[in-house]
Parts: sequence; structure tokens; C-alpha cells
Amino acid sequence: MPTSSPSFEPPRFIVVEGPIRVGKTTLADILADRLHATRLRDVEENPFLEKFYRGKPGVSFLTQAYFLIERYKQLRSLDVSASARRTVVGDYLFEKDRLFAYLNLSDAELRLYEEYYSLLAESVPIPDLVIYLQAKPETLKKRIAKKNLAMEDRISDEYLDEVVKAYEHFFFHYKSSNLLVIETSAIDFVDRNEDLEELLQRLSQPVTGTQYFLPLGSVSTD
Repeated sequence: MPTSSPSFEPPRFIVVEGPIRVGKTTLADILADRLHATRLRDVEENPFLEKFYRGKPGVSFLTQAYFLIERYKQLRSLDVSASARRTVVGDYLFEKDRLFAYLNLSDAELRLYEEYYSLLAESVPIPDLVIYLQAKPETLKKRIAKKNLAMEDRISDEYLDEVVKAYEHFFFHYKSSNLLVIETSAIDFVDRNEDLEELLQRLSQPVTGTQYFLPLGSVSTD
């Protein structure tokens, strides 16, 4: 990673976020490798998730509660203090859990969920920097089809559109930490090394408030 100015303290806790198949896990893996950082991975195994995608009644709250508790346990045990002398790169934001709760739970379930969420959210660390990856729904649908996972094949176009809109609304109002927004439809951090190098160069400088990143080599998809 390029050398930054002496007055700049690089973020110790970086989170990459965005909707399904936007590339957050891939980018988090790359950044953790290049920054020699500890990698924090989102919960992958959820015993209720398959039934949720199949539309089984009554399973939405169980799915959401499982994610909430497991993510809390991971983050609660994470030491991102200055004394830890390490960088952590994760691929989920604790507040994201709430985003999906509002999409998937009934009013009664949501009221109960909010009680648990409020108790747990107070004691999880807040990232120094969030990298929000965006992509058009059409791009995400193509990536889901290419990945060809059985559970994801059950995601309807309507639900995916709702998820994208929910993310856009959430991050439009997000103020908890510094935020770097990247539209990924025309960016390839895996096969186009110059895109990655430009991002690493950008991360060697301060990100204050909400800022946007667009590599010089990318082209408009309009």
C-alpha cells in the first residue's frame, strides 16, 4: 500500500458492504491481503436460511435472530483498539442486520427484534471506514445467475430490487463512520489491477464524511 502522510492515521477497522453479489467478500479478501489485516467474515451458515428462501411461514424471525446473535458475538469479541496494533477488514456492518429485518419481518416480529437489537448494538465496535459497493439490479441479477447457487436462485427480481433500494436509502442517511461509495458495475478489482491500485492509493489518504471513488480507467455504463 502506498505510503501516506505522517499526519494520517489509517483506519484500523474497515468494513466492505453492499447487496448480494456486489463483490464485498472478494474485495474484503483482497484488502485484507494487501493491508496485512485480520479478516472478519460474515456468518455464512444459518440453519434457517434455506427455509427462508423457500418462503416457509414463520421462519423469517428465526433467520434474522440467528444472524443478529452470531454477528453480535463476532463483533463483541473483536479488539480494534489502538493498543491491538492491527487492521481488521470485515464484509458486514452490524447495522445491516436491521436493514434486512425491516424488509423481512412483520410488525409484531419487528417490535421484538428491535428490543434485542437495541440491547446488543450498544456494545459492538463502530468501523473507522465503510466502503459501500453499489451495482445496478440488472448487474446483480447477472452475477447471481453466474454464481448459480441453489438458494440464491429463489431470490425474486422484486425482492432484489427492494434490497438495492434499502441499501441506497440506508447509506444515503448513514453518518456513523466515514463512508467511501463505489459504483462497481464498470469496475473490476480482480482482473483489472489498475482499479485495485487506484483504490489502495485512495485508501492511503483520509476519507472524511461521505466520498465517492471512481477509477480513472472505468467507463460510464449509461
